[in-house]
Amino acid sequence: MIGAILGDIIGSRFEFHNYLGKDFELLTRKNEFTDDTVMTCAVAEALMDSKADFSDLSQQAVAAMQRLGRLYPNAGYGARFYHWVFADDPQPYNSCGNGSAMRISAVGFAAKDVEEAKRLSAAVTCISHDHPEGMKGAEATAVAIVMARQGKSKEEIRAEMEKYYDLSIGVDTYRRTWDGHGREICQISVPQALACFFEGEDYEDVIRNCISIGGDSDTIAAIAGGIAEAFYGVPEKLRARAADFLPPQLLAICRAFDRWQAGRMQNR
Repeated sequence: MIGAILGDIIGSRFEFHNYLGKDFELLTRKNEFTDDTVMTCAVAEALMDSKADFSDLSQQAVAAMQRLGRLYPNAGYGARFYHWVFADDPQPYNSCGNGSAMRISAVGFAAKDVEEAKRLSAAVTCISHDHPEGMKGAEATAVAIVMARQGKSKEEIRAEMEKYYDLSIGVDTYRRTWDGHGREICQISVPQALACFFEGEDYEDVIRNCISIGGDSDTIAAIAGGIAEAFYGVPEKLRARAADFLPPQLLAICRAFDRWQAGRMQNR
């Protein structure tokens, strides 16, 4: 999931200052983690804390999201999700916001196959983003990650993703038709992220594509970054730099998740 987190960090300084090009420095002092990273770590923590069959994953996800969300209250949450984080009895609020897709990468790396990815995605998404588009955006992202981990080709992944979205618009078109920060909803951000992945040549190129089209840069890069990690891997030098931008608690969750996932893979 570090690919999603790096996407968030790299995209953070462009979210409200879009740059429609690929010739930029990846990481500077102006970069920072945002709510995308906090909630990605929350989903990872929920998976690790759940029972072996994940039957309590929804409850664990609520607990982890509220705990970490309250620790980092200024990470940039949307107004409704901020209220959800601090609610005594948080309930789903029919959201199709792209927050459901930006936080889902850990599910894609934890699931043993596509069917489990769909089940786990639903469990961690329905607690807040229960609008059909919110559910779909998270599921599509998780499924794409699983397929990439399984060694599927881009053509095979695209064919599956076309069951979810119209993918006829490419990166150049998104860039030419840029009109600002954009709407923060799955039905816009997920197809954009998928286009950036399909047209990317490696992990870094995918992230550069994401920034270059404008829009909700950090979230588009977080969504595409998780898929690109599963398909290409993340360069070790870039992976190591994530530690420079993460507080100890979130970094510890990332490292613990890597160990936990490795253990699951060995036991299959």
